[in-house]
Amino acid sequence: MTIRVMLVDDQVLLRTGFRMVLAAQPDMEVVAEAGDGVEALQVLRSGEVDVVLMDVRMPKLDGVETTRRICSEPDPPKVLILTTFDLDEYAFSGLKAGASGFMLKDVPPGELLAAIRSVHSGDAVVAPSTTRRLLDRFAPMLPSAGKEPQHQELNRLTDREREVMVLVAQGLSNGEIAGRLVLSEATVKTHVGRILTKLGLRDRVQVVVLAYETGLVRAGGGHG
Repeated sequence: MTIRVMLVDDQVLLRTGFRMVLAAQPDMEVVAEAGDGVEALQVLRSGEVDVVLMDVRMPKLDGVETTRRICSEPDPPKVLILTTFDLDEYAFSGLKAGASGFMLKDVPPGELLAAIRSVHSGDAVVAPSTTRRLLDRFAPMLPSAGKEPQHQELNRLTDREREVMVLVAQGLSNGEIAGRLVLSEATVKTHVGRILTKLGLRDRVQVVVLAYETGLVRAGGGHG
């Protein structure tokens, strides 16, 4: 199956570079491009896209709001945010808006391709250390950061589910969580599924966002 990718970035050179990398892959095809969020929304209405590579800082309509509008549509494509570590304080907001993950713009091509395949298959790109560093950097900028957990649904979780949620939010894979808690990987997967159901969350990215927002996990990797 070919993954249909859309590139959304106001820098033509960056889009060209990404297009060249993706064109060399037998399972990927760049089917659309846009230079800003308004154009992206218009283009998406007339074509089928599986994964959107979304810049954050763009004229007319930024990547966060564009992502929010895309993800509010029925059966939307997956959105992978591309950000610049030192400048882009909006990446975390992109996850809140519904993105399935984010990568640095200078990510090695192999990691970018793996991320595209991951989000296309339904996974969320939250495990890499770069993502944890970004979360630690931007979580304090959220209005609710630093408060005690306030999300009432957290009370619906068992002690074990809260343990698993904290480790998911710290970027651990199911296998790593299984090793940490001395559980089978299948059991961890079951716990994660129950967490998603009880909290009404779409994927692991939203688990991370909620854990940071409520203070269940602190910037720096600790937890409340």
